Amino acid sequence: MSETTLRIVVLGVVLITSSWTLDGTEPSPFERHFLDATLRVDFFHTGDAKQEQVSLDRLYRQGRWAGSRRHLVDREGLGSYVVAVYDTGDGSLLYSRTFDSYFGEYRTTAPASEGVSRTYHESVLVPMPLRPAVLEISVRHPGTESEDLLTAAVDPDSGAISAEPPARGVTVIDSAIGGAPQVTLDIAVVGEGYVEDEVATFRQDLEHFTNVLFRYQPYDTLRSRISIRGVIKASADSGCDEPGRGVWRDTALGASFGSLGSPRYLLTENNRALRDIAANVPYDTLVIMVNHSRYGGGGLYGTYCVFTAHNRWSDYLLVHEFGHSFAGLADEYYTSSVAYTDFYPRGTEPAQPNITALLDPDNLKWKDLVADGTPLPTPWSKEQFEAIEFPYQQRRRQFDARIAEASRAGASEEEVRTLSESKERLTVEVMEQVGNLLREEKFSDQVGAFEGAGYAATGLYRPMADCLMFSRGAQGFCKVCRRALAETVQRFAE
Repeated sequence: MSETTLRIVVLGVVLITSSWTLDGTEPSPFERHFLDATLRVDFFHTGDAKQEQVSLDRLYRQGRWAGSRRHLVDREGLGSYVVAVYDTGDGSLLYSRTFDSYFGEYRTTAPASEGVSRTYHESVLVPMPLRPAVLEISVRHPGTESEDLLTAAVDPDSGAISAEPPARGVTVIDSAIGGAPQVTLDIAVVGEGYVEDEVATFRQDLEHFTNVLFRYQPYDTLRSRISIRGVIKASADSGCDEPGRGVWRDTALGASFGSLGSPRYLLTENNRALRDIAANVPYDTLVIMVNHSRYGGGGLYGTYCVFTAHNRWSDYLLVHEFGHSFAGLADEYYTSSVAYTDFYPRGTEPAQPNITALLDPDNLKWKDLVADGTPLPTPWSKEQFEAIEFPYQQRRRQFDARIAEASRAGASEEEVRTLSESKERLTVEVMEQVGNLLREEKFSDQVGAFEGAGYAATGLYRPMADCLMFSRGAQGFCKVCRRALAETVQRFAE
C-alpha cells in the first residue's frame, strides 16, 4: 500500500462514506470516522543506514484529540516517515501525517553507514478510529518509492489498547490558553532536570519562554490560536547527562548532551517516559525544557524539540529548535559541525520550505516573495563570512575539548567556568561581527537564493541573507520562514 500512501498524502484525497446525525445534519469527516480521543502508537525502530524495521510496542487510548478535525490528511510531506489510518472496508485514507525521528537521523551518521544497528523507541499520535481500521507506518527516501515498515489492525473495542492513566506525580500549569484544544495549536512544555525544590523555577521559566515565543512573528499575531501548557515530573537530580564531560544525572526524561556524537546536540532516548508525562495534557507538539546552563538543544519534525533554559542564548534556542520540530524548518547554517553525512542528497530538492537546491530557478518554491530584478543565485559576502566563521568553529571545538577534558579530570567548578566564559566571550564577539556583516549586505532585506544552507557550503540555498534559522541573534525569522510557521499554526488551529 506504500505507493497509494504516498500518492494520497501528496494529493490529499479523502474518500468518505455518507451518514447523518440524529438532528438531521451531516457529520464532518472526523465525526464519521473517529472518536474524540487520541490513539498513541508506541513502536521500536531498528536498523542502520541500509535497512530498517518497525515493530509495534503498545497502543494507548489517551485524552481528547487535540489535532485539527479539518486537516486530516498531510499535504505538505515534510517528514521522511508517514503514519496513515485506512478504512478497512474500501481502503480509503482517513488520516495521515509525516514526521521525522531519532532513528531517521541516526541512519545518516557514520556508525550507521558502517553497519552499526541501533534501536529507538518512538511514538506517533492519531485520532482514535470509530470502527476497526488499518494503521500503516512507511518511510520515504529521496528519489525512491516509499517502503512499508508497519501494518497493524486497530480495533477501538479491543482489550489490546491500553487505557491506563497517564504518569502520576505530574504538575500541570496553564501558561497561555487560546481556546479549546481542537481549535488551537496546543504546545506542551515538559520540564526536565528540575528537582522538587525547583518546580517553582520551572514555573518562572515557563512564563518567561511563553513570553519569548510571543515576541516573535508570526506567533505574536496568532497568539489567540495558540495554547501553551507546562507539564513537569520532578527529577531526582538537577540538569541532565553530559557523557563527554563524565557527568551523569538521574532525571525524569534522561535527556543527554552528545546525542549522535555531537557535543551540543541534546535529545532524549527515553521516549516512553516523555509520552507518559505529556499525556497529562492535550498536545499537538512537544517542547522539552532542560534545567541547564550549557548551550544545547535539538529538534525532530513532528516529534519534539529540546532546549536548555539558563544560558545567554536560551531564547534563541527555543524559537530555533521549535521551528524544526513544529514546522519542519531546515537549518540554514553550514559552518557548524554536525553528526550527519549527506543529510540532503545532492541533486534532489529538499521538502523543507526554507531551503532549496535551486534545480529550477524559474520555479523557486518562494518565487512569489522574490522582487523583480533580484538575481538568482543572490550574491552575498560569502567569503568574508566564512573567513570569520570557519576559524571560530575551530576555536569553539578546541574550547569544547578543553572543557570536556577538564571536567573529566575532576577540575574545579571555577576552572571549568573560566573556560566556559572564555568560550562565551568569543561567541558573542563573533556573533556581533556576523550580524554586522549580514546587515550590510546589498540584498539583506530581500528574498532571493543565498548559497550556503542545510549544512552544505555549496549546492543548497536559503531565502534571505540572515534568519533565525541561519544565525544566533535578534533578527527574527525571514519572510519565508514566517509564512511557513503561520500556515502551520493555522493548520492545527482550524
